Order: sequence, then structure tokens, then C-alpha cells
Amino acid sequence: MAYKKIEHYDEDVTNGLISTYKQSIDLLGEDSNREGLLKTPERIAKAMQVMTQGYQLDARVILNSAKFHESVSEMIIVKDIELYSMCEHHMLPFFGKAHVAYIPNGWITGLSKIARVVDVYSKRLQVQERLTTQILSAIQDTLNPLGVAVVVEASHLCMMMRGVQKQNSVTTTSAFSGEFEKDKTRSEFLKLITARLH
Repeated sequence: MAYKKIEHYDEDVTNGLISTYKQSIDLLGEDSNREGLLKTPERIAKAMQVMTQGYQLDARVILNSAKFHESVSEMIIVKDIELYSMCEHHMLPFFGKAHVAYIPNGWITGLSKIARVVDVYSKRLQVQERLTTQILSAIQDTLNPLGVAVVVEASHLCMMMRGVQKQNSVTTTSAFSGEFEKDKTRSEFLKLITARLH
């Protein structure tokens, strides 16, 4: 029995991208009809739809799907959330980790929903600075917590493979609201995300 992988992609988008990538391969001096490249345009077309699926997702809907009333008001942190995104300037990947915290104000959300919010915004053409603030805004607007903190650390292939070619550089961005704008709370968060507690 033959192996059959079942995937769902927008047919019009896939066909349009296949045509574009086939032409791009030829313009770069390769032969898109060469055996090793015959299916490459289709693979790229499908991969790009996966890597940009965040455009079809709404972070606020995701957070509201698991929103629970709780009286707790202690800091909740989800750290080391893997992220993979695409730099909008060069369409090369950047990847790293997000650390997200919030202090509830009557409402909490499922822990996995925080990671999904990171995915919603990272699976778009992005800049790290915007990604960081979008994560914060979605949580702030939906849960109305006492504060939100987001730190993103990432390596950018647009800096590593081309341009300045600095392979060991890491970019860190942060955004804070509410209680996290206070030095004491922000310091506690930063200490906890750098600690190895497990």
C-alpha cells in the first residue's frame, strides 16, 4: 500500500506560488525542470502557507476560548516558548524563544493559549519589535490583567547568512505594561526567566 500524506492548502494560492517560485528558480540560473527541482516550487508554496498561517488566526479568539474567572493575582509566566518567524525585509527565518508573563485581574487563560498567541504572530512576515508588542497587546486587550511582560530572544538569518554575517548575534526585545513597568515587578520577572528552576 502506497504512502499518502493528506494536507490541505488553498489551491489557488498554491498554484500561484508554484508558478512564481518556478520562475524564480529559472531567473536565478537553475533549471526548474531538473529532476531534483521538479517538485521544489510546490514544496516551497506549501511551506510558505504553513509559515504564514498566522494571518488566518485571531489571537484574541484563541485567548477567549479558554478564559476562566479566578481570583488569583500572582505572576504567571510561560517561558522558553519556541518561535520561528520570517523577516519581512528579506524573507529569511528568525528563530528563538519568547518569555511571557501576566498578572491576572480576575481572569486567566489556558497556558497553551499563551504559546498559541506567540505562534499567531510569529507565523507572519514580521519584525521582532512588532512581534513582541503584538503578543503583549493581545493578552492585555483580552484578559485585562494588571500587567503583561514579553521578552523575545532571536537569531536572524538575515544577519547571519547575508549582510553583516554575524553568526553569534542574538537580538532581544521587550515590552511591558501595567505592574511590569515598575522596577520591582519587572526585576522579579527578568530574574525568573533567567533562572533554571527545573
